[in-house]
Amino acid sequence: QVRLVESGGGLVQAGDSLTLSCTTSGLTFSTHAMGWFRQAPGKEREFVSAINWSGVNTYYADSVKGRFTISRDNGKNTVYLQMSRLRSDDTAVYYCAADYGAPTSTREVDYDYFGQGTQVTVSS
Repeated sequence: QVRLVESGGGLVQAGDSLTLSCTTSGLTFSTHAMGWFRQAPGKEREFVSAINWSGVNTYYADSVKGRFTISRDNGKNTVYLQMSRLRSDDTAVYYCAADYGAPTSTREVDYDYFGQGTQVTVSS
């Protein structure tokens, strides 16, 4: 059974930093691209960031470019999202996702598995 478990969410103030983690089990982590998506209240889920299987190639939504950094540790089956200079419009439930194969996608429909999500709330 494939499981993706996010952690690290919480309530922070605008300008603060936060790091999310997503640990997987039940899949061969090193063969999967990993992505982060988020869903704000009343909005559709949107792409945030993705990383290819090796960690060499990374992708970001324009809204987070320069503030968020995605990374992965294949030895720990874990992907991270370092978020800095957080803003109130970053408030959302953040989901990690796994996509087998290549190329690395920014489209939600291409991902095979999603976690349950972790809430990030940024107060202004």
